[in-house]
Amino acid sequence: MRNLKGKRALITGGAAGIGKAIAERLAPEGAELVLVDLNPAALDKAAEAIRALGAKVSGYVLDVTDTQALLALRDRIHAELGPIDLLVNNAGVVYGGPFLEVPLEKHLRTYRVNIEAMVATTYAFLPDLLSRPDAHLVNVSSASGFLGLPWGSTYASSKWAVIGFSESIRLELQMTKRESVKVTTVCPSYVGTGLFEGAAPPKMTKLLTPERLAALVVGAIKRDKPYLLTPWMVKITPVLKGLLPRRAFEAIAWTLGATSSMVQWRGHEGAPPPKAEGAPPPH
Repeated sequence: MRNLKGKRALITGGAAGIGKAIAERLAPEGAELVLVDLNPAALDKAAEAIRALGAKVSGYVLDVTDTQALLALRDRIHAELGPIDLLVNNAGVVYGGPFLEVPLEKHLRTYRVNIEAMVATTYAFLPDLLSRPDAHLVNVSSASGFLGLPWGSTYASSKWAVIGFSESIRLELQMTKRESVKVTTVCPSYVGTGLFEGAAPPKMTKLLTPERLAALVVGAIKRDKPYLLTPWMVKITPVLKGLLPRRAFEAIAWTLGATSSMVQWRGHEGAPPPKAEGAPPPH
């Protein structure tokens, strides 16, 4: 999608964080923004800020886990705006802590938001993309989709699922000769949105800003890149995991702080970090 001017872009979780930053980056490109979010106050504020950049913006309140409401919203968007050209599946949640100390409902909600809602949203809007001469699907995953993440087991595994889903859809589109729809899977390390408050970026890396990631995402869309892995350590992780013996890879990940990065997670609610006394390195 070399030219974004006039393209209608729907962004889930678009009222704050990465979603809002992507919308702000798309605005100067001439895209029309369709923001979807659960928080009506934040949605209104984000829409107003992006309109100030000169973009056309529409906002819709939605719980992405409500499939019937999602399908009704698709029909409403069709009636009010028309089909979309770009879908950014960005909505996500994270709950950290030792597996048994996190309530089961939070584990299950992680899957509902991070993967089930992504599948449902893609199912609802992929026909739009297929009807357009030049369209794009962006799925926001994570660096944790490439390795185990203690104190973040369901978050990481939901992001593994996002990578598998995205790659499968991309290959299916290629095999069925519907390559006018490109797919980009976004796999960043920790982003400073508040969701990962207390989490520690791996050694020799730093917390990404939403604005920096948004710039990279828009660049990846314009170059039709199938993957966006950032920063550099994320780029080499799949290679190291594929080449090194399991114990060697796990020892490196532990030493660099990748697998211990969620131990002091507090999240945007500022909860106290979980206890992790005596946590041993892998052996």
